[in-house]
Amino acid sequence: MSLRAFWNSVKEGFQGIIRHPLVTVASITTILLMLLLMSVFFIFSANARYIMRKVGQQPPIEVYMKLGCTQEQMDMTVSYLQTNTDKIKSYYGMSPEENYKRFRKELGDSSTILDDFDYNSYLPYTVTVQLTDPQYADEVVMNLQAIPGIDKVMQESNVMTFLTRATKTVNIATGIAFIVLFLISLFIISNMVRISVFSRSTEIAIMKFVGATNAYIRLPYIVEGAIVGLISALCAWGLSYLAYSELFKRAMTNVESGSLYALLPMSSLSVYVLFLCLASGIIIGSIGSGIAVRKYVKV
Repeated sequence: MSLRAFWNSVKEGFQGIIRHPLVTVASITTILLMLLLMSVFFIFSANARYIMRKVGQQPPIEVYMKLGCTQEQMDMTVSYLQTNTDKIKSYYGMSPEENYKRFRKELGDSSTILDDFDYNSYLPYTVTVQLTDPQYADEVVMNLQAIPGIDKVMQESNVMTFLTRATKTVNIATGIAFIVLFLISLFIISNMVRISVFSRSTEIAIMKFVGATNAYIRLPYIVEGAIVGLISALCAWGLSYLAYSELFKRAMTNVESGSLYALLPMSSLSVYVLFLCLASGIIIGSIGSGIAVRKYVKV
């Protein structure tokens, strides 16, 4: 196809939007609704993964050093924690004296029973470790247990297992939902565009008889579908942005940003939602239109 023929097809695609306003509005509305569903599900799943990730960081791993452990063994433990920042979010160590003071504080009025307690002889150094993701729990625990000087490592294994499975379930559900919505959108838009194509079936047949290629006939419809998808995507993104921003404002009125129940702000989601809408809208519009016109170019 020559450059001139290409631009003529593109021009024809723009004109097709104006030529069939009712079909254009129906197509935009159809894709818009599907993209809104995709955006809502994406925002929901992103917040679900965000909250589960924070929850997964809450059940800490408690490391108990052996009584009388050497400074070298302590340094080995700290070295492991500092060199695995991809798995370990933070850690906090407590000396026998600090553990002793914590116990006294927890006992409150009964703390006098610890007045003559020799904490250096009976209390170990401890380290509290928080993970970046619960799926790393087993690996971190195994590596910590292999370090000399560590007596035992305790974790909330049931909680970690549940969070790992829940995260995988959300990811799988998100992928399945996107595929289903994409296929439904593709089917609906191809049928909507088929109405426009049917009204021009005679014109398409004449073009075929005078030598027009399939690509030349299809391109205007593909361009038209891509433009419709682009308009739908921008509208869906705008509505999602406004709706979620208002929801976030109302839901987070009395919730601190660092809270376990805090939601993701729209500023951190808007780029991903925009990309999702643009990619899905343009692909659905162009492919759906290409599928719709396929039957009529086979003359």
